[in-house]
Amino acid sequence: MIGLPAGTRVWLAAGVTDMRAGFNSLADKVQTVLERDPFCGHVFVFRGKRGDLLKVLCWSGDGMCLPMKRLEKGRFVWPQADGAVICLSLAQLSTLLEGIDSRQPARTARPASAL
Repeated sequence: MIGLPAGTRVWLAAGVTDMRAGFNSLADKVQTVLERDPFCGHVFVFRGKRGDLLKVLCWSGDGMCLPMKRLEKGRFVWPQADGAVICLSLAQLSTLLEGIDSRQPARTARPASAL
């Protein structure tokens, strides 16, 4: 994952996005549907209909970045939303990109002994 500066906000577009969309279409969706500024340095995440593909739109200061990720197995767990947009922490974004269901995280077993 690309390192993001502290204070960066992560916005998820609720619902489904046409994954054929590129820089301009997604930036337009950020402005019109999400009512945010795509050039503010925050991160905007979009999910495809099948749920196995994500696109992440962000402004790096001198240009737009549009990384994408497709899971070979499983689906990205998309949070339920009342509105058009959901705000996540950077930690929640990391779990989302790993395909982990953040609604039911499982803690790993703690070792019984250091030896």
